[in-house]
Amino acid sequence: MGIKTFLGKVMARQVHQQTLAWSKAPLQYQQKIFENLIAKGSQTLFGKDHHFDDIKSYDDFKKAVPIRDYEQLKPYIEKILQGESDILWQGKPIYFAKTSGTTSGTKYIPITRDSIPNHINTARNALLAYVHEKGDASFINGKLIFLSGSPELSKKSGINTGRLSGIVNHHVPAYLRRSQMPTYLTNCIEDWETKLDAIVGETISANMTLISGIPPWVQMYFDRLVEKSGKKVGELFPNFNLLVQGGVNFEPYKKKLFETIGRPVDVIETYPASEGFIAYQDSQKEEGLLLNINSGIFFEFIPASEIFNENPTRLSVNEVELGVNYAIIINSNAGLWGYNIGDTVKFVSLNPLKILVTGRIKHFISAFGEHVIAEEVEYALMQTAKEENLEVVEFTVAPNINPKEGGLPYHEWFVEFGNPPANMSAFKMKVDEKLRHKNIYYDDLIKGGILQPLLIREMQKNAFINYMKSVGKLGGQNKVPRLSNDRILADELLNFYNL
Repeated sequence: MGIKTFLGKVMARQVHQQTLAWSKAPLQYQQKIFENLIAKGSQTLFGKDHHFDDIKSYDDFKKAVPIRDYEQLKPYIEKILQGESDILWQGKPIYFAKTSGTTSGTKYIPITRDSIPNHINTARNALLAYVHEKGDASFINGKLIFLSGSPELSKKSGINTGRLSGIVNHHVPAYLRRSQMPTYLTNCIEDWETKLDAIVGETISANMTLISGIPPWVQMYFDRLVEKSGKKVGELFPNFNLLVQGGVNFEPYKKKLFETIGRPVDVIETYPASEGFIAYQDSQKEEGLLLNINSGIFFEFIPASEIFNENPTRLSVNEVELGVNYAIIINSNAGLWGYNIGDTVKFVSLNPLKILVTGRIKHFISAFGEHVIAEEVEYALMQTAKEENLEVVEFTVAPNINPKEGGLPYHEWFVEFGNPPANMSAFKMKVDEKLRHKNIYYDDLIKGGILQPLLIREMQKNAFINYMKSVGKLGGQNKVPRLSNDRILADELLNFYNL
């Protein structure tokens, strides 16, 4: 056993004991974080504006601090961008994580000296949880790849600014950096396809043991490896046994990824966001992601059905229920207060607290009050594809309110298949039936003659890749939304429809 493997197991054991302690006492640890946040936040402009000195309880906090999205927090961000200190958190952020918003344009999410450990240590803890459970840290001795955005940072009002994955790249521990691929220069290449070719060139002959990234971009990397080598990924990399993924629901990509690998590998799912590292898979044997309740974030949850209400119900970790879709709200030592990150989750365990990510608040279809969510469409399509032994490469759904061909409106599904159904009409009806079973409002609209059953458009090969390329969003952390309540994406995708 090498020294790195030995030390990895020792550290894994220590972190496991710490995790057991906080995961068994969620309310106690969340209360400590809450008190710390209020104490430090009271010294900031935000804290003074919201009378933090008068906050003695969570109920006081809910009365003082409304739920906000980025647009509503933006006036405070602007003050930081103008060079002011002690605005949302003590001092100034050490980074801005730059993200693309649908309505806000570019968003600048603060990362502070206090909050950076949340991003770095949680990623480490996810790996160490795996090491402890498996009793195997041998992947540390091989080469590791993190498919990410460029680590090059710019300055915004003197603050280092870049994509979260690029920022995190600067904090990879020394014991892993020697094994990390690709090289820094290759990672700095902006054009995804050029970068992908360079990554393949550097890694194709390496002893890859761990591969990490967003599933669609990992698949592109795998496809390029197979194309260049003529071998399955698992044959090319015989010691590759661990895939770390997150950012999208893994299920639609799982079948093809494993087929490209050619054999099973272990998978760790993570839930990192620019606003904070929310949760991670701590066991290969249990469903769900362990909520990160001891890492500088005080969590709140709003029933998804109430998220657009003026005064929605706000719940702490001891008030949530199993199986309910919640919008997740964070308060953190990055200076985010009552912040709606836009995701929905549901709990699959309350002891310890484990969640599944079910979708995005803004990614829904409710053109007629049906409020169809990502979890429902993913289930309907992927379950039907599984039954029919079909491969789905990528898909998205949008409403068609005024069909050019006339007739009732419908939900329009844009689907790229690896192997299309022999009978598309029968396949479509099976998907529709499953969606109606999952969503009673959609079912009522079909029964009531308000909507007709869904329509599936079979897309060209690489349709979604070519679309992402056409809008300059190929690679990195960019993702195709599962649902849109408008026609913007749908109308663009018609250019890639397999007529």
